[in-house]
Amino acid sequence: MARQFLLPVHQLPADLAARWQMLSVFPARFERSAVAAVWGVEEEAARDGLSELAARSLVLYEREGRMYRLHDLMRLVAEDAFGYGDGERDAEGERARLGEAGVRHAVYYLEVGRRADDLYKQGGEHVLEGLRQFDGAWPHLRAACGRMRERGDEIAVQWTSEFPGQVAYVLDLRLPPREQIPILEAAAAAARKIGDQGGEGMHLGNLGIAYSDLGETRRAIEYHEQALAISREIGDRRGEGNDLGNLGLAYANLGEVRRAIKYHERALAIARKMGDRRNEGGILGNLGLAYADLGEVRRAIEYYEQCLVIHREIGDRRAEGAILGNLGNAYKNLGEVRRAIEYYEQALDIYEAIEDPWAERVRSWLAELAGESAP
Repeated sequence: MARQFLLPVHQLPADLAARWQMLSVFPARFERSAVAAVWGVEEEAARDGLSELAARSLVLYEREGRMYRLHDLMRLVAEDAFGYGDGERDAEGERARLGEAGVRHAVYYLEVGRRADDLYKQGGEHVLEGLRQFDGAWPHLRAACGRMRERGDEIAVQWTSEFPGQVAYVLDLRLPPREQIPILEAAAAAARKIGDQGGEGMHLGNLGIAYSDLGETRRAIEYHEQALAISREIGDRRGEGNDLGNLGLAYANLGEVRRAIKYHERALAIARKMGDRRNEGGILGNLGLAYADLGEVRRAIEYYEQCLVIHREIGDRRAEGAILGNLGNAYKNLGEVRRAIEYYEQALDIYEAIEDPWAERVRSWLAELAGESAP
């Protein structure tokens, strides 16, 4: 059915028609620099080509944001022209060209995602910009995941292995655990295929975290133990520390708190020896949670306060929000309701700013305490 709309395409010079067809790899709005990457040209050439396509209504330009997009129907035409719709398949060369465009699209947006993750990790004023950039890239990265898994060649396997590690922080914030699991499973299999034990161990550890978040703690422990074995085999001390900390969290979830503390203390020693402030802060927070579970609230607060100093130092806004919430819980348990409210309000400000789903839970805590604090 889309064939009736091909006349404007057939009137294009052959090279521009081919470039227009390559735009079908974009599932959502795209920027000029992305087109330059997909076409394999300089930005000036991309600008000229896009201008000509826009003049023929084959691509739409949005002045606000300086973004481009294909009309949904025109994307179907482009896909059909490459043999990916219901029409007859074109020549092998055209299919290969689309495949190469897909690879360049995936590589470009993985770099966008990596930069977004780096911005987020810088903390402070960079957090929201990192999330904004990732949100724009995510439809493309999601499409790239499926496309690269289907290809299965060396470049695609390498990309699949690298993807979740490059965007770890922003992906965890934006994607629920159940949706992370297939991505991490594919990444672990890809890392194993190319002999990247470090990558495989990292993905296994993150699978453990995802299953732990889903309440499947025993399964999480299996993944963490596999990851720990790999980290020790290859001498990855940082990975070993992460794996020990994750096992600590898992055993805490099972109610084996004393065992959890031993894992956390071993992880903390590694983090401090390596000067890893981010992980040190996380482990201190986890020790606070463990002691809170044991009813030693004052000791928990000591760990939370050490943790808070580090998170503010490195600008990790999401972690700062979490520890403020934990401090609120601690003071609530001590009966210091007004102080608890102060910490909850600080946590809520952060969660709302970064659009974290935990904001709703903190609001419920505040509503619960509002009546208790009234005269």
